[in-house]
Amino acid sequence: MINLLRGREFKSGEKGATLVESLVAVAIAGMAITALLAALSTGSIAVRKADKQVTSQNLARTQIEYIKGQPYSVSYSKISEPAGYSIGIATSGIGNRDGNIQRISVTVSYEGGNYILEDFKVNR
Repeated sequence: MINLLRGREFKSGEKGATLVESLVAVAIAGMAITALLAALSTGSIAVRKADKQVTSQNLARTQIEYIKGQPYSVSYSKISEPAGYSIGIATSGIGNRDGNIQRISVTVSYEGGNYILEDFKVNR
């Protein structure tokens, strides 16, 4: 008798797959599914982390551009902060200058890290 599903002939007295063969097949399938789920979980965590980093970078760039649009000052107002993020602004004069150039440092803090962006503002 030929088993079309398995592609082999049965010997006399052989009825089909044994319990051990079935358990091995189920164990292999279980390990493959577990590996797939672990990969999906790791990928999901990486995507969330990357999303937070990109959002913090965009917030810092937006804040720098907002500051550049404001009149030259010692302190500057902040843009609105989305939930889970906080923005800090620090300004300092550049040494040996006439006070018309500022170094602006914007720090965006989020769960899991900080992003710092620095730029300069000139009093024109």
